[in-house]
Amino acid sequence: MSSIRTEYSMLTKAISELGSVDAPNKHIWNFIGYFFTGILIAFYSIGLYKNVTVNKSSQLPLYGILLSGIFMSISGIFAGDFDNPQSTTMVIHTIGSIGSYIFFLIGAFTYSKVMSQTEYWKSAKKPTLFFTILTIVFGTWFIAFPNIPALGQRIVFLFYFLWIFYTGIKLYRQPKKARLLVK
Repeated sequence: MSSIRTEYSMLTKAISELGSVDAPNKHIWNFIGYFFTGILIAFYSIGLYKNVTVNKSSQLPLYGILLSGIFMSISGIFAGDFDNPQSTTMVIHTIGSIGSYIFFLIGAFTYSKVMSQTEYWKSAKKPTLFFTILTIVFGTWFIAFPNIPALGQRIVFLFYFLWIFYTGIKLYRQPKKARLLVK
């Protein structure tokens, strides 16, 4: 999508601008890049939670990742209007984007306690926390590198999706016996 827009720069333009109100093919980008991806994450969060928990535990991890996906989908429904930041569509798009990240942080940080309950998922605790912390570190990229702020945003997305991918691989490889309680 970025190659369609000659003025678009991967270093300076936000990812959301690929689906902004004036972007060519904005509907395709917003559907695949935000709406559909968010719905998949929301459904994934339910399966992940069911397979990581072994006893009655906090549902905060479930709701964190679930709402992260839902808010990402909201970002895809409401295209950003970067020429009019106070417009309703831009405000809702921004709430969706920021909400998605905040709920991801809640879910990702609270999963570490739930993962500690099984021997199998205990090994995922450090890598997932590492990915989560790196999203925060690179989220401040724009402060250190104001001339190329969008690169930091892309790195944040990279670690966000690495968290999803890593837990997905662990989930896929999880043997049925792995759901035994840690003693």
